[in-house]
Amino acid sequence: MTVTYLKRGKPADARSEDDAKVRTTVEGILTDIETRGDTAVRELSEKFDKYSPASFRLSEGEIEALMNKVAPRDMEDIKFAQEQVRKFARAQRDSMLDIEVETLPGVILGHRNIPVQSVGCYVPGGKFPMVASAHMSVATASVAGVPRIIAATPPFKGEPNPAVIAAMKLGGAHEIFVMGGIQAIGAMALGTETIKPVDMLVGPGNAFVAEAKRQLYGRVGIDLFAGPTETMVIADDTVDAEICATDLLGQAEHGYNSPAVLLTTSRKLAEATLQEIERLLAILPTAETARRSWEDYGEVIVCDTHDEMLHVANDIASEHVQVMTDRDDWYLENMHSYGALFLGPRTNVANGDKVIGTNHTLPTKKAGRYTGGLWVGKFLKTHSYQKVLTDEAAAMIGAFGSRLCILEGFVGHAEQCNVRVRRYGRRNVGYGQAAE
Repeated sequence: MTVTYLKRGKPADARSEDDAKVRTTVEGILTDIETRGDTAVRELSEKFDKYSPASFRLSEGEIEALMNKVAPRDMEDIKFAQEQVRKFARAQRDSMLDIEVETLPGVILGHRNIPVQSVGCYVPGGKFPMVASAHMSVATASVAGVPRIIAATPPFKGEPNPAVIAAMKLGGAHEIFVMGGIQAIGAMALGTETIKPVDMLVGPGNAFVAEAKRQLYGRVGIDLFAGPTETMVIADDTVDAEICATDLLGQAEHGYNSPAVLLTTSRKLAEATLQEIERLLAILPTAETARRSWEDYGEVIVCDTHDEMLHVANDIASEHVQVMTDRDDWYLENMHSYGALFLGPRTNVANGDKVIGTNHTLPTKKAGRYTGGLWVGKFLKTHSYQKVLTDEAAAMIGAFGSRLCILEGFVGHAEQCNVRVRRYGRRNVGYGQAAE
């Protein structure tokens, strides 16, 4: 296989060193929150956000006042985007059926899809107010039927961002807190004197938020390990450098450590895209962030064939994979490790991030190998149950169960089965001999 790197990002060992520093910081802060509760949260908010309100939880009056600050057109746009997310989430929910089947005469097995009872939704917003993240987490949890949804977002320029708060409220949040970063994640998961802990945490965030979720996983559920944004453009000579460069930088502006990868069969396109990126960085308002991200984490990879590109793409397992080739559906059929696919030049990652309806909280750092992104099903737990309706079925299944328990040496287990055989059955129950 011939793979040529025209540009490489920061080496893996340097990235690991950065991760280790984040882990240590997060561990200390979570311990402080667990030990000192509200006091620690307030000190952290003052330190990191320079924000210390009378209450971090917004009252209904405060929420209403903030929503009144949102321009009518912006409010309509928020409602439109939220309805697209709800529409797709409802279709997904409708596909998840409770079932009940009679697997043997008198033996009933089934499962029910039950909502998680409380969820904490984190909506990033310290640098950019992530209005759309409220749709993705809060509105989707609402469609799933979660009875207690709390939402937290950092202050933006020293105060709650009206558009983010509006999206949270319209999405169905029952409690809204203005707090950010590790302190928000820790407070929602661990609880404090004034915040009842949740059963599950969802939502994207920076490296510190992602690490906090990782360390808390087990004490609470999480949606997935959503770290810094990743994007990959898979392109051949059916598209040009402008669209490739635009789509790469459009995600690189997220943060200083957002990997952006161009994977192509065209060396001409690769070289032209590198030049176009430099042109765009000279005029892009967010160039300070995008340039650093591109320089440290951007890559340009040239392959000989589409099969080679497919292999490399599945190995990288990027969060966003934009496919612009003469065989987009072939990639849809053969890609198996990614967060979400964006097929054809008419769509783009920003559509998915903001409005089109699919969820933008997606797996990063190769997690696409074993999980998909946030969706309505993440808020539902599938629980099985069983019923035995007849004496004959109880004795029959008990006979099998008893023998299989003895095979493993579990005498107490076997007696659970035997008592049913003695109580409900006869020596010969048709399907096999009862336990002696």
